[in-house]
Amino acid sequence: MQLSLPAYDLVVPPSIRFGPGRAAEIAPVAAGLGRTAWLVGGRRSLVASGLLQRLEAELAGLGLAARLVATTSGEPTVDQVAAAVAALPPAGRAEAVVIAVGGGAAIDLAKAVAALATNVPPDTADLDAAVVDRLEGVGRGLAIDVPPLPVVAVPTTAGTGAEATRNAVISCPRRGFKKSMRSPLMVPRAVIVDPLLTHSCDRGTTAASGLDAITQLVESFVCRFARPVPRAVALEALPRALAALPEAVEHPDAAAARAAMAHAALLSGIALANSGLGMAHGVAAALGIECGTPHGLACATLLPVAVRINLLAAERDFAALERAVAGDAARDDRDAAEAFAARIEALCDRVAVPRRLRDLGLARDRLGWLAANSGGTSMRGNPVELDPARLLPILEAAY
Repeated sequence: MQLSLPAYDLVVPPSIRFGPGRAAEIAPVAAGLGRTAWLVGGRRSLVASGLLQRLEAELAGLGLAARLVATTSGEPTVDQVAAAVAALPPAGRAEAVVIAVGGGAAIDLAKAVAALATNVPPDTADLDAAVVDRLEGVGRGLAIDVPPLPVVAVPTTAGTGAEATRNAVISCPRRGFKKSMRSPLMVPRAVIVDPLLTHSCDRGTTAASGLDAITQLVESFVCRFARPVPRAVALEALPRALAALPEAVEHPDAAAARAAMAHAALLSGIALANSGLGMAHGVAAALGIECGTPHGLACATLLPVAVRINLLAAERDFAALERAVAGDAARDDRDAAEAFAARIEALCDRVAVPRRLRDLGLARDRLGWLAANSGGTSMRGNPVELDPARLLPILEAAY
């Protein structure tokens, strides 16, 4: 056994509450963090569901004035973030707590708003530039160095793990990029994971978001920057997730399966925030820009490809994942790793996610662009080094 360990940091939300019915604790948790509540959520998950009215009443009962400051029905854009920040009241910001209810897009929007509320003066004229200048790889690279407003993150899908991450993914269709605003200070102050909130997700959302969580667990385990705690977290969550996802897709009211997937999503966020990712996420971001492909769906399509490409380079790690899932896994690493790859492919087929890039609406003549624009932090963690020239034939084979 190897005794040496790398030095590492571990960043997790200070408070995590998990379990059915825990959504009833949103208002009391928020009351401990602020005197006014700014609500950010999905148009369906927060507004149309009736949760907004119920939450406003519960907050009022505890003396908190609530204000809906932003909603989203898709991944947040620079324009949406700038508009949300522009609409914030200039006074009383120091007393506000941001409550995010929705999928990863809503939570990322809330984290960005909370960060900019304290890092950008209220009288800033060019909020578009203020957002761009704090995204990785574009603008001036300004840091989030003032602690954001406290965020209470309440996921209503089981996928992105955004409730536990230190970044917010922001796209800009008119500029053609998808980048992260990132800081350890952006990790939500409190997380409330109530699996009952995910029961309304349709089959497609359940499958795509669930495979996003599984992709994050797999990639954070095998990536070249993997650390001990994220690896342990992946080993805890992945076997349950692989068993639960088909059940959640095929039987939407299966409470145990929904809970297992909500837990897996949470742990996948902790894992990726403290480790790294790989090819599937590196290409998924570019697919989102080019085709508007939802992030989870892109990851679902790319996960089997990424596993196959990295199979030899990370053979021992894939074998370890297979042995965590199957008690009768082969003792030979090559055979066990191959079985894991086949397991992922069978899962994707069973939950009926697209298996070819063309099924996502990508035109063949855009494969070169996709290869050239797939990269960033996620790709740097991939076990196999992939520059555009090496990536292109992989994408062609997956088309």
